[in-house]
Amino acid sequence: MAHDLVIRGGQLVDGTGAPARTADVTVDDGRISAVLEAGTAGAADREIDADGLIVTPGFVDIHTHLDAQVAWDPLGTSSSWHGVTSVVMGNCGVTFAPCKPQDRAYLADMMESVEDIPAESIMAALPWDWETYGDYLDSLERIDSVMNVGGMVGHCALRYWAMGDRSMDPDARPSAAELEEMVGLLDEAMAAGALGFSTSRTLRHKVPDGRQVPGTFADADELIALADVLARRGRGIFESAPRFDGDGPSEPRCRSELEWMREVALRSGRPVTFNLTHTFDNPDHHRLAIELAEAANAEGARIRPQTTARGIGVLFSLQAATPFGRHPSWAALRELDLPGRLAALRDPTTRARLIAEADTAPSAEELARFFVTGADGVPGQRDGLARYDCDPRTSLPAIAAERGVSMAEAYVDLCDESDGRVLVYWPLLNQSMDAIAEMLADDTVIMGLADAGAHVGQILDASQPTWFLTHWARDRGLLTPERAVQRLSSDTAAFVGLADRGTVAPGMAADLNVIDWEALALPVPEFVHDLPKGAGRWIQRADGYVATVINGVVALENGEHTGATPGRVLRSGPDQR
Repeated sequence: MAHDLVIRGGQLVDGTGAPARTADVTVDDGRISAVLEAGTAGAADREIDADGLIVTPGFVDIHTHLDAQVAWDPLGTSSSWHGVTSVVMGNCGVTFAPCKPQDRAYLADMMESVEDIPAESIMAALPWDWETYGDYLDSLERIDSVMNVGGMVGHCALRYWAMGDRSMDPDARPSAAELEEMVGLLDEAMAAGALGFSTSRTLRHKVPDGRQVPGTFADADELIALADVLARRGRGIFESAPRFDGDGPSEPRCRSELEWMREVALRSGRPVTFNLTHTFDNPDHHRLAIELAEAANAEGARIRPQTTARGIGVLFSLQAATPFGRHPSWAALRELDLPGRLAALRDPTTRARLIAEADTAPSAEELARFFVTGADGVPGQRDGLARYDCDPRTSLPAIAAERGVSMAEAYVDLCDESDGRVLVYWPLLNQSMDAIAEMLADDTVIMGLADAGAHVGQILDASQPTWFLTHWARDRGLLTPERAVQRLSSDTAAFVGLADRGTVAPGMAADLNVIDWEALALPVPEFVHDLPKGAGRWIQRADGYVATVINGVVALENGEHTGATPGRVLRSGPDQR
């Protein structure tokens, strides 16, 4: 009998870190049925000629906020364009379940406040046909999806259910009954297949009235009681947005946060992960956090900080917000569509006014880390492609100096020359490429923090896999292709307990990518208005992904959706007590 699918003669990078080899991969009933010597696989209903291409597992993104987007975007863009076949939602403590019917709008407002996902879009598009987390997973089963989706249950939702408005008071502690209710809700979620528990402790995450989200000030006893649920079931991860932020040096906060994580990890026996980035204000912070995690791991803990492959940065563009939006004439551009904005800055009078206003501020020092990407002729950049390497030659002040004009005039001219497509990239976190390289080369660190679905009008990091593979593996040689693929697939899949994904081997789920390694590239992001109620967001496609297979079905070909929605809801289990 013919196989369902055969991928013939590709260079197999199987996700284990083993050297690439030429092989045929056969797929039947949604699973990999064999990995064979090239040229030996039999006939198939569908074949992909992978000669000259590499074949990898599908990538597993463990840090997304696609919780809302899955309701209106089956593709889960931009993630699926970058070889991602499985995503984990529910990070940073912010989830839509469990949820009492009267609290739906509040959880939507909280998500908007924390993750910049418009509440109006959330309320319009989500079916809200759940109360418990188990109900929520059942609801996800009824939504068509290209990618596989799973999720953690968030501390914010648990605490708000049990404690109401008091859950956000800094000094509030749950009563014994309230804590018992939270524990019961988490246990129900784990029984239903949640992949773990998440919490937010950072002071950056606030509800609309300015208070920190529920759980920010929870004490260690509360966190341990919730982690004990995972311990009793023997599954699930514990994820945290830690409180490294605050006044003064970060070292004391880093030590105190890693201490409670150490206690949680050792007591529960479950994997713990937390967000880790570099800033120039605290240049050694990432090293201390890794050192403390490694020390705890030497005692038997499993703590892995997660970071990104590039800076986490705001995008500025004539398509959306500009670097000079604080000035009246620039702010007025927001009322126009892109052709109208271009016409305005090409009008001599308006152009002069825009430049005169913007020349007063920000200063060259403020704009020194504003990097231009996607502009023809900028040093080190290829036409139409995005770069995130923070080359000083591409900073707005450097380009202005090279052109002999002010920064504002340089920006206006760049917008004019590119018909508004040029972007300015401002990394707020992971500001040093050297620090990023240091973290990526450390095996304690896990890939994460791409934040797909979040901050959609400001950032776009869902393209992380493509940047990681092109910049760090192919172009810089920091990691071999085999190790880079492993870090995007089996490493992340195994960490969150997805035992049947992340490697190309018989019996594994047939989530696969066929990639033209040399053609792999990142076009410049675009700003579109495709959210419910017309809200806008950044999207970014990719070149070089010849095919993406999910559960044995070709879901994307050359970046285009085939129309198939083979994604499944990923549930943890059974218990490993």
